[in-house]
Amino acid sequence: MTSPLRSLLPSRSDYAGVRETWRIDLLAGVTVGVVALPLALAFGVSSGVGAEAGIVTAIVAGLVAAVMGGSHVQVSGPTGAMVVVLAPVVANHGAASLGTLTVMAGVLVVGAGVLRLGAIVSTIPWPVIEGFTAGIALIIFLQQVPAALGQSATSHGSNALLAAIDAIGDSSLSTAWPTLAIVGVVVAIMVVTRRFGAKVPGSIVAIVVATAAVALAGWSVPVIGALPTGLPGPQLPALDPRTLAALAGPALTIAALAGVESLLSARVASLHSDTGRYDGDRELVGQGLASVASGFFGGMPATGAIARTAVNVRSGARSRLAAVVHSITLMVAVIGAGTLVAKIPLAALAGILMVTAVTMVPAESVRTVVRTSRQNALVFIMTAGITVMVDLVYAVLAGVAFAAIFALRTLAKSAGVHRETLPGPAEPGDEGIALFRIDGALFFGAAERVLDRVSATEGVSVVILRMSQVQLMDATGAQVLAELVTGLERRGVTVLVKGIQPRHLELATRVGVLAALRDESHVFDALEPAVAYARTHVH
Repeated sequence: MTSPLRSLLPSRSDYAGVRETWRIDLLAGVTVGVVALPLALAFGVSSGVGAEAGIVTAIVAGLVAAVMGGSHVQVSGPTGAMVVVLAPVVANHGAASLGTLTVMAGVLVVGAGVLRLGAIVSTIPWPVIEGFTAGIALIIFLQQVPAALGQSATSHGSNALLAAIDAIGDSSLSTAWPTLAIVGVVVAIMVVTRRFGAKVPGSIVAIVVATAAVALAGWSVPVIGALPTGLPGPQLPALDPRTLAALAGPALTIAALAGVESLLSARVASLHSDTGRYDGDRELVGQGLASVASGFFGGMPATGAIARTAVNVRSGARSRLAAVVHSITLMVAVIGAGTLVAKIPLAALAGILMVTAVTMVPAESVRTVVRTSRQNALVFIMTAGITVMVDLVYAVLAGVAFAAIFALRTLAKSAGVHRETLPGPAEPGDEGIALFRIDGALFFGAAERVLDRVSATEGVSVVILRMSQVQLMDATGAQVLAELVTGLERRGVTVLVKGIQPRHLELATRVGVLAALRDESHVFDALEPAVAYARTHVH
């Protein structure tokens, strides 16, 4: 096996310090497992594939990603962002497509890791990340509105905003008050317990109180329903050509989201823990294999879970053992308490996800990104809006595109052309020499402005172009420069080029900038010789 491929697989070094850290890893893993249980159930229900799929994903994918992934403290499983993308796909293609879709997406993510695309997350601008996070949070909140009103989300379509509006229009307080009361109790408990930090698992407390209250009051509200007493047996998903073709687009979307979210989560974890850097390529391979395994057991596509990873880090996790214990804890909980879990009201899970959605985007982060500049504020708002109204992947693509346009616009503004006076005492004939300094970036966004500014020069016989301050020059900039020199020489104006940097010289030569000069000696390294030559030329 070649060394590059070996680096994507587990090694003994992954567990080098476990002998010293196993106790704290064990405690951290149990803590994360307790926090993850209601979230896994809620995400499964919210995606339209059922609570069982959510818990299977957390157990199977969480275990595989912990062993195979590129982060020492990442916790993986079903996430809110994945629910946002998965719910409309399940609504259109049916729950039976879940296994095939999950395996296909997993294979694509593995391929991205093998192709060494792990650094791609660093190319996504910060306002775009904040924007689609805010959009995801809003969608998660809107998805819970039907359940909070005691209705089925699937009966209102796949768009979260329209489904929420329809659910509100179809409901009445006389029938919806029990589920609204459950949501209110859950939200209140989670807000209060947050003051105690990770020591008090607010979601678990809220679930227990809400379930007990429903049982004592005898309310007839939708509940999770029967769960298996263990993991289902692995099954080979449908892989016929027709099914693969129909799911190719959604699988690509899900794979893109899984890769980006997992890398973001691993990156955040590495910044907030001292357990070492993460390997982005290996993380993609591990997350892809986790989704493949999840698909064989009827689970959902998995990603790194930022919230659960944060709990893992805050609980003191030092190695992958913590994430492994998290999956084992969930398995034990399902086997030992499956009957009780089946009685959990769906409205209680809706309340948990509403609180989760609200806390996904800190208000301070939103204020910061909006205040930095108008361009960043626009990218943030646009990305969030497209996420809610259209699609997450389209939102990211559009956000990156607009951020790039604004960046190019700023870069173009940094480029300038300035006419300067000749150095030293003035001499007769200096009025026939024009000295221009070109600054910044000479690229397609700014080259035409340079061309227009210099070409408009009249009444001179020599033009000196100072290029030592040009930091960037692309093919378009070089081509415009060649056109500029050609046009001036055609008018009888001699062009002298001073200070062209060695890294730009090859491109300028290929495009024909130097060939357009009247003489190859008209290229100078210093300004003084260029000015002296120009003065002899006009005398």
